[in-house]
Amino acid sequence: MSSQNLSINVHHVTRVEGHGDIEVNLKNGTIEKCSWNVVEAPRFFEAFLQGRPYKDVNHITSRICGICSIGHQLASLKATEAAMGVKISEQTRLLRKLLLHGENLQSHVLHTYFLVAPDFLGVGSVFPLVKTHKDVVVRALTLKKLANDLCDVVGGRTVHPIRCKVGGFSCLPKTSELEQTRARLEAARPEIDKTVELFATLTIPAFERETEYIGLYAKTEYPLYEGELCSSDAGTYKDEDYLAVTNEYIVPQSTAKYTRNKRESYMAGALARFNLNYASLHPKAKKAAAALNLKAPCHNPFMISVAQVVEIVDSLENAIALLDTILKRGLQEEALEVKPRAGRGVGIVEVPRGILFHDYTYNEKGEIVKANCIIPTNQNHANIQKDMEKFLPMILDKSQDEIRLGLEMLVRAYDPCISCSTHYLDVKFIA
Repeated sequence: MSSQNLSINVHHVTRVEGHGDIEVNLKNGTIEKCSWNVVEAPRFFEAFLQGRPYKDVNHITSRICGICSIGHQLASLKATEAAMGVKISEQTRLLRKLLLHGENLQSHVLHTYFLVAPDFLGVGSVFPLVKTHKDVVVRALTLKKLANDLCDVVGGRTVHPIRCKVGGFSCLPKTSELEQTRARLEAARPEIDKTVELFATLTIPAFERETEYIGLYAKTEYPLYEGELCSSDAGTYKDEDYLAVTNEYIVPQSTAKYTRNKRESYMAGALARFNLNYASLHPKAKKAAAALNLKAPCHNPFMISVAQVVEIVDSLENAIALLDTILKRGLQEEALEVKPRAGRGVGIVEVPRGILFHDYTYNEKGEIVKANCIIPTNQNHANIQKDMEKFLPMILDKSQDEIRLGLEMLVRAYDPCISCSTHYLDVKFIA
């Protein structure tokens, strides 16, 4: 280890959503501090859900995140429907799956092109790339617009969809809109191929730390909307046992809670899903993974962004397949009567950054009396910390700027959505 003295204080890490700091102190070759600090202000979504009627809840919780608003809304709907015994139709299930693939495309294009690519292309943001890599920026904007429009067509709005409701949809997309969207998705395949080609040229830092991977698992499809809660270390769990998996706890350097299961930390997100569900990927996504030298299981967190590129391929192809099925079936107006009842329900979906849990308890009037939401980024905080602790000693022979950049890149690889946390430290007031 180097004998240098080193002090790095990054306040705040850029090109991530929310506020997080990196602190490193090295004295006479000894690491005295290596810390990932979460300093985001409280949100308290669960508290102001209490007393709200079931019809309002999914629209409120979609505001937890402007990037994963669809996932939050669908997890919320699944929790409410489980609590009230509501069974959705196959048409609703197909449209919800299509929405989640649209959100996956939205978020992964944003992260891989606009937030991660600048690091590998030697610039501080996407703006200098407009001059040096105009074709890359245009491609990114084109794919982002396509994903936005897909979500708009199905959900009624690009962000915070307005058509989803308990049991179904308040308004269905037009057949002509779905046909046009399908044609645009098919036409985007060459741009997706170029995305894979671009990321195949990038040099990913050589770093590995084996950890536990948690996400949804399914044998017959790459799961985003439904599947079994699964750990790479411990197998599958029932949805209602998610608290035994997440095991939230408090650390002094974070306003957000951390989680752990069988090890000191675990990973959620695209790489966790890839490791758990490689066999269920679309054949074209498997081909992309081979081109990107991504093999399951992969223990390099910097490859999260590469796994996102693989998922871009998978979501595009699955969106096309879902549209084919929906168009062949034809859309039918559905009227489902929901009778409020007391009960508890857990809703689990995968959002771009990982597995998401919503847990509601309702009274007989259909009003929430208790809510719990556990966000993917919170589940990744401990893993980021442990990765930093192992990665830092490996790069101490580099310059201070290179060390800082390496640690920032490690955090950015996780695509953290820091301000999406819904609950924070337990505070007790003493009179």
